[in-house]
Amino acid sequence: MSNKINFTSLGCPRNLVDSEVMLGILLKAGYEVTEELEEADYLVINTCAFLESSRAESKEAIAELLELKKESAKLIVTGCMVTKHRSEIEKAFPGVHYLLGSGDVEGILRAVQSDEKGEVVGSARSYLEAGEVPRQLSTPSNYAYLKIAEGCRKGCAYCIIPKIKGPLRSKSKEQILKEFRALLSQGIEEVILIAQDLGDYGKDQGEERLSDLLKELLQVEGKYWIRLLYLYPDEIDEPLMELIRSDKRILPYLDMPIQHINDSILKRMRRHTDAAQIKGAISRLRELIPDIHIRTSLIVGFPGETEEQFEELVSFVKEYPLNHVGIFTYSQEEGTPAGRMEEQIPDEVKEERQARLAAVQQEVVEELNQKMIGKQLEVVVENYHPETDLLLVGRYFGQAPEIDGEVILNDWQPVKAFGERYLVEITDAAGYDLIGSVLKPLSSKLKMVNT
Repeated sequence: MSNKINFTSLGCPRNLVDSEVMLGILLKAGYEVTEELEEADYLVINTCAFLESSRAESKEAIAELLELKKESAKLIVTGCMVTKHRSEIEKAFPGVHYLLGSGDVEGILRAVQSDEKGEVVGSARSYLEAGEVPRQLSTPSNYAYLKIAEGCRKGCAYCIIPKIKGPLRSKSKEQILKEFRALLSQGIEEVILIAQDLGDYGKDQGEERLSDLLKELLQVEGKYWIRLLYLYPDEIDEPLMELIRSDKRILPYLDMPIQHINDSILKRMRRHTDAAQIKGAISRLRELIPDIHIRTSLIVGFPGETEEQFEELVSFVKEYPLNHVGIFTYSQEEGTPAGRMEEQIPDEVKEERQARLAAVQQEVVEELNQKMIGKQLEVVVENYHPETDLLLVGRYFGQAPEIDGEVILNDWQPVKAFGERYLVEITDAAGYDLIGSVLKPLSSKLKMVNT
């Protein structure tokens, strides 16, 4: 029987976890993975529909797969585009074999095995593992994502996520602990906790808090890292900060979406924080955890944003230098309160503001990186540099995979394996990346490097 499968996963890490579950289900059923599109008997694409640009990317990827696949191969489209824009996909791409909603991950085997074209789009708009569900990791051998919740309860004026993914749903503490132990047993040394909003974990179930969950996870022995992605400023409380300060296994790194700093814009965005809270959270974090690295996202060109309000954001970036900043132009999304607001900003103004703010942030990063020169850091060495085998690349605690810079290693003689930690001295900086020399190994395991 022809059983080769090719997977494409678009969008956020939560989508990637869903793709890994689908992959695990199919591997358990005897299917085989191939990276070659032309060899695949089944092609699965997990789509994203968060922004117009995300939807465009999803549609382009579907079109490309339909063009490149062999004639007998079947294309299965899953994820957020199916849940929110099913009719659009059906109309534009009649060659798609099966549609699977974002909450119907466990239906992948049925979709692949179906002889007839079809669809399963249930009432659940998001997926959370429960019990013993197979999952095949697709990340490098040293890190993996652990999804602890889905959906969102915030209701920001510009965001379509609650309509795509539904309300907040948290996993049980017992299920999270089971998955956490399973990841560690597979040799994972960096577990990245993800949700639309980590700080809301458990609020749909009672009094459970993120800090309580972290205390439970830290009861598991081992030399691992826990990284926290997506925590809003109003949820970074003293117990959480104290936990990060007191246990080195929780990395001093937070992804804290701010979006803006002007109080009027924040109110129009329906954010739950104001400028004073945001600045207070940053100051308190730095007071308690001096080496804390903070990533954030900012939106320019929100409806009604004046030049003066934008300049307030520029001043904030200068006065409160953050290690990593993603700068996005506002996307007018149908079905959101902001999408119906008057005073929409012209695209050329949004793009000009994005470029100006990005230039300021680049100066901030260059200054921060200069301060790293001479420091010795624990670095996970992950691979060869994409441009040459003469260099290696890795990450220290202040760099999350895929979204932040890297440590480029030009003197790496002590390195014997990828996925291991080494002591590295930072010797220079290049844009968003650091440059370093490997001093000595700090752990031992896994994939050998050709030397």
